[in-house]
Amino acid sequence: MAQAKIHHAKMTEAAKGKFSRSMSMADRSGQLLESLDQLEIRVEALREVATSMEQERECLLDLIQSIKNSEEMRSICDGEREELSLTANRLLGRTLTVEISVETIRNSTQEDALHKATSLIDEIAAKLLDDMDGARKLLMALHAACVTEAPPVPIDTKFQMIVITCALEDQKKIKRRLETLIRNVYNAEKNIKIMDHQKVEDLNSANGK
Repeated sequence: MAQAKIHHAKMTEAAKGKFSRSMSMADRSGQLLESLDQLEIRVEALREVATSMEQERECLLDLIQSIKNSEEMRSICDGEREELSLTANRLLGRTLTVEISVETIRNSTQEDALHKATSLIDEIAAKLLDDMDGARKLLMALHAACVTEAPPVPIDTKFQMIVITCALEDQKKIKRRLETLIRNVYNAEKNIKIMDHQKVEDLNSANGK
């Protein structure tokens, strides 16, 4: 009888010890999970910051190029223009030394969609020198496919279906690239008009008008 009680007591203690160790492992597992959850928040915050920096880099490059090609730059004397161009080129070079890359996780379908979207944009961009006005209209149709609000231009529905298939981060990048291209085309067209107007004025001056 006494032996039975001792055996029962040992079994009870063993069960308690096992239960205690199980709770301890569960606690540790919960703490590790909580730590990973916190790290995930920081990882996503890191990606957001890096993406923001990537966009800032693109914006800076665009602004520097815009100043270099601006009407104001052409309207100043040669000496000042040369000095400002050197400063702009220095800033351009320093900006290009900053390398930021945020990789997007994609499945095979998204990879294929991104390749198709990029190829279509590259194809239109290659036509800019031959037909700037026509290329600009095509770019605007592609951009209209990337926005949610009703655009004032026709939408390229084929491109829209391709973009929808892309990863969300790629959709944003495609939209930004189209906006940059359209802005560059607009600036180029503006510069061409200014140069044409200047040529007319120079011709009139030469003819004494």
